Amino acid sequence: MDITRSSPAPVRVVAVPPEPEPEPADLTALPEPIAVEPLQTLPATTTTATTATTSAITPAATTTTTEVRGRRSRPRPRDLLALLRPGQWVKNLAVVPLALLDTHPWGAAAFLRTGWAVLGFTLASALVYVVNDLADRERDRLHPVKRHRPIASGRVSTLAAVVLTGALALALTGWAVAGPAWQWWPTALYLALSLAYSQGLKHVPLVDAFIVATGFVLRLVQGALLIGAQMSEWLALCVFSLCLMLALGKRRHEMTAAGRAHRPALRGYTLAFLDHLVVLVAVLTAVSYVLYLRDDASLAAGASLVTLLSAPCAVFGLARYLQLLLVEEGGGNPVHVLFRDRATLVNAALWAVLVALALLLPQSPA
Repeated sequence: MDITRSSPAPVRVVAVPPEPEPEPADLTALPEPIAVEPLQTLPATTTTATTATTSAITPAATTTTTEVRGRRSRPRPRDLLALLRPGQWVKNLAVVPLALLDTHPWGAAAFLRTGWAVLGFTLASALVYVVNDLADRERDRLHPVKRHRPIASGRVSTLAAVVLTGALALALTGWAVAGPAWQWWPTALYLALSLAYSQGLKHVPLVDAFIVATGFVLRLVQGALLIGAQMSEWLALCVFSLCLMLALGKRRHEMTAAGRAHRPALRGYTLAFLDHLVVLVAVLTAVSYVLYLRDDASLAAGASLVTLLSAPCAVFGLARYLQLLLVEEGGGNPVHVLFRDRATLVNAALWAVLVALALLLPQSPA
């Protein structure tokens, strides 16, 4: 038996040359694919994106930032003029010259004194508007329309509004000193009532609307006082009830448009209650107007027909306002409603022509 054949052949070890070890990784090459420069600007970009996201999520913060920027910047003249509400000055032109109805014949002196009264109440009302906007700036931001007012929106800073208030007060003082002595008391009483209104009476239901209407009667008294005319009680009642109707109508519109959150006094009203009040005051306005024409108006001889024709015009004007308020849900700004409605403008023009004829015709001998 061949032992050598049955034994396994010896393993032949062949020396294999070792593979070359891989070179150590170049650590300096790792940062190359990573954008080093973008990483340096990443905090600023992230901050900007975060700020934009936060502003989009919290609009209140954006509003606050806008208000702060508005306070830091100088207010534009148009914003200061809007703060004085020149669109509301027509109230003085419509009420103060009513004192001329009891003056006959008319003269240049009467018109000049009427203009002086209009100027005084324009300054006083502008002062009141600024003070009210300062006091109501937080509540106005909750209103869908009033939030665009200059102070509430931040276009006019509080400091600028205070400076404007001081300038108006100085101008009004100069008006009182330059005018006839002690004949400025209706304007002073108007300012006192308006100050009490701003400080808290505007939050008392009914009292708020009655104070607004009383301010228009004081306008009429100021005009009659400077002209030297004897004011008719029926005319004063007619002006008071008409302006009370407009004030109540404005509150009704505010309830339907923005609820009660922005004006605490609205919690003392309901729509049904305001509807009854508006109609009641409208009837009082029509009756007092007719009684004024019959008893106190300085009418020409034979002007009874003209007077009779002017009464339906007055009633139509009241009915048209009630229609705009109750049917078309208007009345938020009585001045805009009454002076932009075609039917009201045509009716007012016809009424003015009839009243002018009744006043300008020769008077009957005493």
